[in-house]
Amino acid sequence: MSSIPAPFAPLARIVQGSGPGLLLAHGAGGSARDNWGPLLPDLAAHRTVVAPDYPGSGDSPYEPGEPTLDELAERLVAAADEEGLSTFDLAGYSLGAAVAVRIATRHPERVRSLLLLAGVAGGSARLSTLAELMVALDDRPGDLARLVLSVVFGHSWVDALPAEQLAELAKALESPQPDGFRQQFGLAARADVRAELSAITVPTTVVGTAEDMLVQPSQHRLLAGGISGARYVELPCGHLPVVEALPQLREVLLEFVTS
Repeated sequence: MSSIPAPFAPLARIVQGSGPGLLLAHGAGGSARDNWGPLLPDLAAHRTVVAPDYPGSGDSPYEPGEPTLDELAERLVAAADEEGLSTFDLAGYSLGAAVAVRIATRHPERVRSLLLLAGVAGGSARLSTLAELMVALDDRPGDLARLVLSVVFGHSWVDALPAEQLAELAKALESPQPDGFRQQFGLAARADVRAELSAITVPTTVVGTAEDMLVQPSQHRLLAGGISGARYVELPCGHLPVVEALPQLREVLLEFVTS
């Protein structure tokens, strides 16, 4: 089993359910609760769910320095070890999809199946520019909120919001970001797992988000096209399916853990 050498501390995590293991990797600027929370009861009915928080997200304290995909991958595997999971199904969202690919290629004997949701593949100058802009606007909450509203949410969902709800959402998006926000979006800007995809041999589902203007669907299709036999499913939403398309996302994830 993998272990994390000093000075890395164990990551805070959500652990729910029983049965075979399911390890979850969240996205940049999110947390286990933010990105997976509404789905946890359904997943925990079928799996022992282990959902760690990256440093500076959720209940994991901030750590200085620049995290790498290797580091996050090993620390998530260490969390699985600490919860007694020798093997696990693995799902990653956004940046977490790149982390999941790294886990699957570094520890192929541990991963039974893989789900990549709205995932980062790498090699996109547009994505890198947007991620770097997110970092640059972290101390300008109003401007960051307007950018998030423009590129993170799908246009159909935003356009359908009543004016009052849209104003409330814009205000809510001005809330302070987690301490690890800059680090995680910096990593999203430089992450690239395209060369690793051909090594993945476990059953894989790639879930694209059709109106995603942050991690564009071309990134999702790169993941699906690079993994032999991968199944590709597309949801009619932007980058936050847990907000915009929760029933459809729940259906896909339940199929993943019950098939």
